Amino acid sequence: MADVDAEEFGALLRRARLRASLTIEELAEASGVSVRGIGDLERGRRATPQRGTVAALADGLELDEAGRERLLTAARTGRKPRQGTVGVRAFPRGIHDFAGRETELARLTALAAQAASGQPVVVALPGPPGTGKTTLALHAARMLADRFPDGQLMVDLRGMDDTPPGPAELILRVLKALGVADRELAKAGPQGHPELYRQVMAERCRLLVLDNARDEAQVRPLLPSAGAGMVMITSRRLLSGLESVHRLPLGELSPEEAATFLTTLVGQERADADPTALAEVAQRCAHLPLALRVAGNWLATRTGWTVRRLAGRLALEERRLDTLTAGDLRVSAAFELSYRQLTPKAARLFRLLALVDGPDTGVAGAARLTGQALLDTEDTLEELVETGLLGTDQDRYRFHDLLRLYARSRLHAEEPHENIEAARSSLHRWLLDTAVVAGRWYEPDHGAPPPTWQGTVDLSTAERARQWLQAEGDNWLAAFRAAATAGDHATVVEVAEALHWFSDQWIFWGHWPDVFRTAVHCARALGDPSAEATQLNYHAWALMICEGRHRESVECSAQALAAARRAGDLSQQAWAHYYSAWALGLLGDHAAAAPHNRETVRLFEAVGDLHGTLQARSNTAQNLSLGGRHEESITEILRTLAFLDEAGDRIEPHIAAFTRTTLQMNIGLAHTALGNWSEAAEHLRTAADLWRDSGNHGVESRALIRLGDALLAAGRRDEGRDAFTRAVCLGEAADPSRLTEARERLAGLDTHRAPLPVPGAAG
Repeated sequence: MADVDAEEFGALLRRARLRASLTIEELAEASGVSVRGIGDLERGRRATPQRGTVAALADGLELDEAGRERLLTAARTGRKPRQGTVGVRAFPRGIHDFAGRETELARLTALAAQAASGQPVVVALPGPPGTGKTTLALHAARMLADRFPDGQLMVDLRGMDDTPPGPAELILRVLKALGVADRELAKAGPQGHPELYRQVMAERCRLLVLDNARDEAQVRPLLPSAGAGMVMITSRRLLSGLESVHRLPLGELSPEEAATFLTTLVGQERADADPTALAEVAQRCAHLPLALRVAGNWLATRTGWTVRRLAGRLALEERRLDTLTAGDLRVSAAFELSYRQLTPKAARLFRLLALVDGPDTGVAGAARLTGQALLDTEDTLEELVETGLLGTDQDRYRFHDLLRLYARSRLHAEEPHENIEAARSSLHRWLLDTAVVAGRWYEPDHGAPPPTWQGTVDLSTAERARQWLQAEGDNWLAAFRAAATAGDHATVVEVAEALHWFSDQWIFWGHWPDVFRTAVHCARALGDPSAEATQLNYHAWALMICEGRHRESVECSAQALAAARRAGDLSQQAWAHYYSAWALGLLGDHAAAAPHNRETVRLFEAVGDLHGTLQARSNTAQNLSLGGRHEESITEILRTLAFLDEAGDRIEPHIAAFTRTTLQMNIGLAHTALGNWSEAAEHLRTAADLWRDSGNHGVESRALIRLGDALLAAGRRDEGRDAFTRAVCLGEAADPSRLTEARERLAGLDTHRAPLPVPGAAG
């Protein structure tokens, strides 16, 4: 029986049925296999019946063991694709230079194995235009072909057409492609085609790729409800309404995958000649597969071009989309198809979102651009997300880099100049006004927004204000710079003033020196020496704490002192002395710092500035420790804590909390320098927990490093490891230098070379 082929299986089945004196209808009733299914098998139209189907037929025929085995052997021998079966070889070209997507391919492989259990598996592969959805589906179909012996079929649903085919037309097309006879199609009639389709898909093990789906309504009738097959759906839309579907959303490639893909297109020799330029090309293609293919094709057909030359051409943002064209393959054309299907409101918002300066925006910012109500704006944003033109993450909405350029091109092509400038101005004004209100949560004598404020974001708590300021940081910073460029000096100074206490909550943002330097220039332009002194003091802080530029900080605070004296501003004179003392102490010049410390205390007490006095006391204690006078420092810290307790609610809550935590950290550092490891660990743990609870993870990372060092010195190795691990887990929120230290400490522990604490190390 080893030589029995598929046609012999059909003949064998027919002979057995006739010997049993059964019609096809009677065998169908006895076995549970459909009349059409039995007819297909006997005529050789179906080559690979599943084992369960063969067993059911053998039961219906009441075959003995020998007859059953002959039927099973014939089925196994015939279980290979026939020459007439539509398979991968009928799929479009363009999958041989595939790269990346290892995670997605592994998941598809696992799902294909699951399909063998007898239940159909449906996988949606949604993604923005140009992400390589079809290429992935084709590559997976070829890779998984052996798992689907009845063949593989791809159907283009033409979802981007103005009038794409409906389910009825698509069902008929699939049935014909699968070899269902016209006579049977006519017998079933249009109303019976869906049921016939379900039967065909249930009885055969096939892989069906539904490419370029428009929406759920188009694709839902094509999904099988039974059988051992698998369906992959590609779509620019998320197809959120589909039920019982595995989703593998696609985005851009990783930098490594993008470089590999480009290399396959341009050749190893050209890629190796300038790997930096190759990475730049990949980055300027935003790692989007379609853009990478266009760039690779461009280079492949221009052998005289270096990769560096193309990288330079792509560096011009205003020409980038034009450059990403190779023959009839254009990146912008892929975007155009999706854009033209948007509703008018969504298309306008898509264009205006190009005015957002940062990488993303919230609903309120988007609403400011269009003038829509918040809920209406959210609905419109979700339409853009559903169509694949916008990404979303935790209530933030983000363009893919090339889509942003496309949106900008549509903005200037379709919106009048005055409308563009009005929308930009409205967004910037809103960002700066909201930043002022949010920042004042952390300012003495301000706190919560005034009752008269009617904002479109929730700033009901200081924590919500902090979250908004950080989420919109890139956007309000751009608005801040635009105000300075436009000569709106008063606004710039107002924003910087409102944010200077908040800056303690986000020390390692990276832009505070720029913010306060810009505000210094604007204060000078206003001719206001008091405002100039104030902003110079803030700039001195930023240079010292954010960037570690202590000598420049001293110079800046000296300028602040001179401006404050011109203005007769005793409070800013006190702050100038304060920052001078702090920076000089960090430089190790304690003799020069001492008179500044004394003058700081005198001036703050003279003007009755409790907040300044508190900071001066804290700074005095730190400078004592920096000068090696650790026991005196501990005594001064305890006095300062007592002063803080006595002042009570006269100190702004966030300033009080920040200072109290700083004092706990400094007393821990003093005990570290004295070798009092248990006491040091106790205070440093308290400080780290308080920083964590306040959301100030940058300073938390500093405390965790010192805590880990103290715990190691105390012989508490596992606890020390936990502290370093906690610092590493802070990721980008940590002080970058402390993140490096934490990783080095853990590496040292792993190699039994744990570093010892550094006595007297500053926090």
